[in-house]
Amino acid sequence: MEIKNKKLAVLHQLSQEGEAIALSELLEKLGEGYVERSVRRWLAEMMEEGLLEKIGQKRGTKYQVKRRAIREAGSTNSCFGLESVRILEKVERPLYERNPVAYASEWFDSYEPNRTFYIPTIFRVQLQKAGNRSKREDPAGTYAHKIFNRLLIDLSYNSSRLEGNTYSLLDTQRLLFEGASAEGKLDEEKIMILNHKEAIRYLVDNAHRLDVNEQTVCTLHYLLSDGLVEARYAGKVRDHGVRIGGSTYIPFEDKNLLASQLRHIVGKAALIENPYEQSLFLLIHISYLQGFSDVNKRTARLCANIPLVKSNLVPLSFNDVGREDYASAMIAIYEFQDIHPLLDLYLFSYMRTCALYDTTVKAMGFDELRVRYRQKRRDVIREVILKKLSGTAMKEYIVAQTQKLIIEEVEQQAFVEDVMEDLVEMDQSRLAGLGVTRKELEAWKEMILKST
Repeated sequence: MEIKNKKLAVLHQLSQEGEAIALSELLEKLGEGYVERSVRRWLAEMMEEGLLEKIGQKRGTKYQVKRRAIREAGSTNSCFGLESVRILEKVERPLYERNPVAYASEWFDSYEPNRTFYIPTIFRVQLQKAGNRSKREDPAGTYAHKIFNRLLIDLSYNSSRLEGNTYSLLDTQRLLFEGASAEGKLDEEKIMILNHKEAIRYLVDNAHRLDVNEQTVCTLHYLLSDGLVEARYAGKVRDHGVRIGGSTYIPFEDKNLLASQLRHIVGKAALIENPYEQSLFLLIHISYLQGFSDVNKRTARLCANIPLVKSNLVPLSFNDVGREDYASAMIAIYEFQDIHPLLDLYLFSYMRTCALYDTTVKAMGFDELRVRYRQKRRDVIREVILKKLSGTAMKEYIVAQTQKLIIEEVEQQAFVEDVMEDLVEMDQSRLAGLGVTRKELEAWKEMILKST
């Protein structure tokens, strides 16, 4: 199983590349745990399977995904692997050729938190490496606050787009920040996007106290569905039957059974330790249950972000996911309980989102070190002022305190420079949250003047 997963990881990495890459580049991107000889063998096997093509010869040899071959196998998105393509072929058969299916309780029951995994180990490692944005125990939601506007636009737009909303990315941005509705659009489309805004703000602002439980799921459903479903169904499990367009799946109809199963889902999800596994589990099972009268998949997509936002990981905004691909991936779960297509979409979209948000942070000029050590920096500054330190004594004190604090050695010099810079620029406008009075600051500055 380990070898199989590593081979799939190689194919997945190649699918992320916009152009052919050399073996040396591929090995560097794959990281530790990949032996060149094994990767060469897997590449040769995938070429025989028609998934890859080789460009150039000898030292100039490069590899790339054979996208046309994958599309011909039945996928519109090259992120799908062979197992996904095979199940999607079944999904694309006419409805009359597919048998009606009910909710498979035994499939859900067979999942054991932290023993069963939808995401193979090799991919969990890749996701963590790509999505980790916290070197310390930052408060939950710190990273999501940092890229909030970008997240708000992307997640509102993509989640709505996957439901058929026709607002463009630019129209979505104008509606979210200017309140300007696009001409010729339905009121329901406007409400859908604005509801996403409220739900995402709730998720990010309350990340530090949100738990994966029934109340959180129902609150997110309420915020997403308000004005789009009957008031009595917003945030409440349904009391009637529903059918899924384009699928033979027949969900539960009994209200008590739905409420009970929702509790089982969040209870099991809360036990999952890995944030990515928890995220995908919520995405799959809240969608699969179809516990609400409508807005189930939107709720699942927001719930999938709970563990990511809480852990200061890059959120999942479903960038570059095709609407038809997503719908087919969900039907694969509804009718066959096969998660491979959705897992492929999850991995594909998440890796692209990580790169996008890194660019966003750089464009904002965000100084991660200053934010991460803000409180420690202020503590040192306060003591310098209260102790009336200056000159060599001040520098020695700052260095000594820096070494005592839990700051990585490679970052200590930058921390000292930040403290020194703040002390040079210190004035009354910077006293907020410092624990220093105006009189104490003036006394320190007067002492500095006298010593120069």
